[in-house]
Amino acid sequence: MPSITKMIFGNGPLGPSFAPFIRARPGLQKYWARWSNFYKNAAGYRQKGYLYDDLIVEETPQVQLALKRLSAKQRYDRVFRMRRGLTQSMAHKNLPKEQWIKPEEDVRYLTPLIEQVVAEEAERAEWDYMTVEKIQQKRAEKRNIFSKREGTH
Repeated sequence: MPSITKMIFGNGPLGPSFAPFIRARPGLQKYWARWSNFYKNAAGYRQKGYLYDDLIVEETPQVQLALKRLSAKQRYDRVFRMRRGLTQSMAHKNLPKEQWIKPEEDVRYLTPLIEQVVAEEAERAEWDYMTVEKIQQKRAEKRNIFSKREGTH
């Protein structure tokens, strides 16, 4: 089980999250599902026309790379939602009720791509480390050429 510090401060590009801790416990997950739905409705992003993934901060390299992987239609829809939401926020108004994003429409379109980018970076780092390890091993073998061999004095 990860430490509390790891859960709060080190969960990747999406920021701090207790989600892995809560998902690992079914009873706790059932309890927090009610509060999660309440929070999503109270946050008001659906009333402005945003999806959840539209609110992810774009300033990390992982998110930037994930945004580049979106299809042209997804990119266009995202820009449309951002412009419409900004217009509604500046006017201090919500969209008409029939235009609100319904919970079943609020799907994660960017989060899977971000997780894919993070997994690729971790794999790349693992392979890079393995290469360095092999180079260091070869260098160590070259240094040990003139060392004492077993059986000779």
